[in-house]
Amino acid sequence: MRTTFFTVFFILLFFQLGMAQNTKGKIIDSTTGESIPYANIMVNESENLVSNAEGFFALSENNSKDDTLLTVSYMGFVNRKLTVGELKKLDYTIKLLPGIYELNDVVVSNKKPNAYEIMANVKANLSRNYTTGEKGSKEMFFYRTSNYFKPSIIDVEINKSTGFSKQALSKVNNDLQTFSSQLISHPPVSFTDILCNYYSVKTKKADKFVFTSKLDVLKATILKKEGESTSIEDLEKKAKNLMLQHLDTTKYYRIKSGLIGSRDTISLRKEFNKKPGKDKEPKNQLTAEKSNLNNFMYENNLLSNKRFDFIQKPELYYYTLEGTIYNNQNEFAYVLTFKPRKSKAMYVGKLYISESDYAVLRTDYVLDEGEKVHNFNMKFLFGIKVSENVSKGTIIYKKRAEDDSYYMQYAATENGNYLYLNRPLKLIELTNSEKDVLAFDFKIEANILNKIEFLNMSRSETTASAIEKIKEENFQFKTIKSYDPKMWKDYNAIEPLQEMKQFKVIN
Repeated sequence: MRTTFFTVFFILLFFQLGMAQNTKGKIIDSTTGESIPYANIMVNESENLVSNAEGFFALSENNSKDDTLLTVSYMGFVNRKLTVGELKKLDYTIKLLPGIYELNDVVVSNKKPNAYEIMANVKANLSRNYTTGEKGSKEMFFYRTSNYFKPSIIDVEINKSTGFSKQALSKVNNDLQTFSSQLISHPPVSFTDILCNYYSVKTKKADKFVFTSKLDVLKATILKKEGESTSIEDLEKKAKNLMLQHLDTTKYYRIKSGLIGSRDTISLRKEFNKKPGKDKEPKNQLTAEKSNLNNFMYENNLLSNKRFDFIQKPELYYYTLEGTIYNNQNEFAYVLTFKPRKSKAMYVGKLYISESDYAVLRTDYVLDEGEKVHNFNMKFLFGIKVSENVSKGTIIYKKRAEDDSYYMQYAATENGNYLYLNRPLKLIELTNSEKDVLAFDFKIEANILNKIEFLNMSRSETTASAIEKIKEENFQFKTIKSYDPKMWKDYNAIEPLQEMKQFKVIN
């Protein structure tokens, strides 16, 4: 009897634990069985989620109840509504039915639409469709960044450092080689997740619009090895700490690289080069992340970023009208593919355009083969080459209820740079007496990749006076050593890819 009691107790315990877990699901094409990435999942008609690049999504513990209503939509497919209870009966897999119609089957006007006429209308309506009004808003954002530093060559050797013996320099160079080998064998990677409320309003003062934003961070985690560098800024700090071992912060130096000398004076003093009256308070984590968010939204604004020349300057591209589909509002959308027509054009991709107001509902773009956004190549003359050779993304826009303009609901972008430096460098003390000198050779070849996922989960109107009362508070990332879904059990979030789930810090 006692055994039976404990058996039942543990069964009930595990059942309760199972019920407390976040619900996860997958969205697939009912005809092909292929996963559907970036499908929209509206939870209880109030909060938006999106399936990840592998088609998976996760619900918070609170939204895992059987009566939670899910509305799943994806352009070209029939919308589907179901409860979490029904999702469980479907083995956590949602199959969407295609709803694609060819041009011959659907008449949307008196004449067959032309791809270039469509793009001319897109350009003519850009300002109307993507200019925000003066109403304030409260939005909930989920923002994930993935940073990769992948060096193939790191070769640094100090040839001379005043005050250091040959034996001491030998030890320093051995330490540098060990550090370089570790970076190459274990390239630094980091993942940051932020869930926040973002308040913004545009007000008119003295005939000028002033943009105000405030940030309230609800949860923030960073997954990386403690003390590991994954950005150029982090590596610059490490380089400066290295130089501090060999340079006097009370002295002034000039730089010489090969035959090239600089007349600029440098110092490692913290206050050096600060202009009187221009000092600013150091950035805290909150202001840094708010700046990152504002920059990301600005860079993905169809009106402001020249990178979207396939929308802003259609004369640079060839367009092909592939057909029409239903969007997730059960309205028609044109599907256009594009590729470079002139040398200034760089991208290939696809556009989904509303038939009613010519707004871009979604864009998928990637650099054409061999193209680079920026390229500085003085490799043979000065030993320097820097090029932005990765630029691609998927961005989805949604109509605002209050003014019929559009906002960015979801974005997944990748930007990468190739870096090559092969230079001798010398820092020489500025003095008439015996000079301190630090001389070293360095060679580095690396690829730097940055991925960002952004999701506007919900938005509502608010007032400028309400935003003014919001008090911002600084925050700190919680460093974790492996991804733990329990940390997000109280919140909806973008389900991570397997790469992030499998990442573990190895000391």
